[in-house]
Amino acid sequence: MASPVYPPKRRRVVNAVMLTLTGLCTLLVVSVLFFILGYLAWHGARSLNWDFFTKLPAPVGQEGGGMANALVGSLKMLLIASAIGIPIGMLAGIYLAEFGRGWLSGLVRYMTDLLNGVPSIVMGIFVYTLVVLPMRHFSTLAGGIALGIMMIPIALRSTEEFLRGVPNSMRESGLALGASKAQTVFTVIVPAAITGIVTGIMLNLARVAGETAPLLFTAFGNQFWSKGVNEPTASLPVMIFNYAISPYEDWHRQAWAAGFVLLMAVLAINIVARVILQRGRRVGR
Repeated sequence: MASPVYPPKRRRVVNAVMLTLTGLCTLLVVSVLFFILGYLAWHGARSLNWDFFTKLPAPVGQEGGGMANALVGSLKMLLIASAIGIPIGMLAGIYLAEFGRGWLSGLVRYMTDLLNGVPSIVMGIFVYTLVVLPMRHFSTLAGGIALGIMMIPIALRSTEEFLRGVPNSMRESGLALGASKAQTVFTVIVPAAITGIVTGIMLNLARVAGETAPLLFTAFGNQFWSKGVNEPTASLPVMIFNYAISPYEDWHRQAWAAGFVLLMAVLAINIVARVILQRGRRVGR
């Protein structure tokens, strides 16, 4: 059945109405985003000072202090998470994109999507049961493991998608030169998709950097420096939570400052990831 042909005037009216609606929706979304960013910047940026980055939290009831231990603790847990989640996710993604066939690959993809949808607090309880209880104490290691498990599905799926975007002609050329399937994948295909893979990893880090619930069950918190990886440690998300629900006005200001720092870090990671991806696309062309 042929589709109806509308008069030119009606098409122009419909086009103008839809453009107006889409423009208003875009403006609404952008306005909400800028309102949140502006509100957080207004309350957080003016509360920042050098002590925030260099000093430990002040005792309860005293003003001042900083969150140097939380900054270091978050960095340590992200490093542990990267060491766990990135290699496992990348290798699994390479397998699914280049070698995986049949029902097993479909099952892995399905389980990966399920894992990606698991609430973060459930992940925290899981790691609490398997790591914290046997060790009999909270630790930086447990927090890093929780974040690392959360990174696996995103690293896997992003690696798989970027590898599938590599033209088949590159695979065929590698095999035609006498290279094995594995040699072609690791010397031709992966380098061709490395820009996208790195971008996905950076966005993955930005996503888990703000997680709070898993760290409440694993790293817990610490008002002092945490030595090594076997002690409880402070982290920015948990410190924001604790300070925000406290009755002290100075802690509220520091919570705003910590939220602003965390937001700026996530925003910087996203911007760098986008720049890397765009540069890689230009080089590819």
